[in-house]
Amino acid sequence: MKKIAIVHDWLVTNAGAEKVLKNISDIYPNADIFSLVDFLDKKDRKNIINDKFAKTSFIQKLPFSKKYFRNYLPLFPKAIESLDLKNYDLIISSSWAVAKGIKKHKNQIHICYCHTPIRYAWDLYDEYTNTLTQPKKFLVELSLKYIRKWDIQTLNRVDYFIANSNFVQERIKRIYKKDSTVIYPPVNTHNFPLEENKDDFYLTASRLVSYKKTKLIVEAFNKMPDKTLVVIGHGEEYDDIKKIANKNIKVLGYQEDFVLIEYMQKAQAFIYAAVEDFGIVPLEAMSCGTPVIALNAGGTAETVIDGLTGIHFEKQTKEDIIKAVQKFEITVFDKQLISQKVKQFNEDRFKNEFYDFVLSKIV
Repeated sequence: MKKIAIVHDWLVTNAGAEKVLKNISDIYPNADIFSLVDFLDKKDRKNIINDKFAKTSFIQKLPFSKKYFRNYLPLFPKAIESLDLKNYDLIISSSWAVAKGIKKHKNQIHICYCHTPIRYAWDLYDEYTNTLTQPKKFLVELSLKYIRKWDIQTLNRVDYFIANSNFVQERIKRIYKKDSTVIYPPVNTHNFPLEENKDDFYLTASRLVSYKKTKLIVEAFNKMPDKTLVVIGHGEEYDDIKKIANKNIKVLGYQEDFVLIEYMQKAQAFIYAAVEDFGIVPLEAMSCGTPVIALNAGGTAETVIDGLTGIHFEKQTKEDIIKAVQKFEITVFDKQLISQKVKQFNEDRFKNEFYDFVLSKIV
């Protein structure tokens, strides 16, 4: 039996990448987990990695790392390289940052499930650095240029790339000049059952950070005072969103899963404006039979079928969102069909495709 190591960038929350990690861990329950840091709470540890603790890098023990580990970004390459995996036959990395740069020897096989090449070092570089002021801007730009160089130099440490969408496959080809195989992430459709009876409100849910464009959705609904929007999630933009939201917008902050699921089931539509690598949350909404109003770019361009499972809009503008809502309200949707369409992304499908891919590369 081959000895397997699974490498994940960092373990601090239960988001989309961690749902992929959970399924990979289910496939290989005896694998050891490695990560830059591991600060999972008890509930997430059980749900993601079945109560295991990851073997971590030196960043785990640096001052204030539990809250501010991202400030150690310039150390991430050295930290991931410091993890000792020499006794493993197969390395599987779940990477959207530096996990793909783990060191390996020539007799090991490294398969990288790539959520995306490092966003803030490549596609979001300008958007990220333009929000900063000096001298932080200078230091961050210096760090990201170093990360980009390191990211390219370590490509030979990956034997096979798996992309989480056609969108990311194109990124891998454009940035890394590497081929990849697309295996869509898993959606736990059992946890998001169909509900055909909808209430008169719209829903958006995500981390409240800049690139998710939740503030843009709120600004659009400020111009539609006759329509109710519910916002679920927390993050650095929470206070700003709360401040600008008009009376027709309910900003609920973080909610437990059972609350989120109930809102997803009852919403007349779920709204999403981010350019996502894949985007699991919109599919969870569709699993509930809820149409999705989403940007026609990134992962949602692949998963939302315009006029059938939702409505596309073309630009990240208030005007486009408003027009999409208007179009939604004159379109009839088959809620059972929407829910059924999501079954093609279920967890069993992911596990079978992933296991077969790995098996084909190690025998």
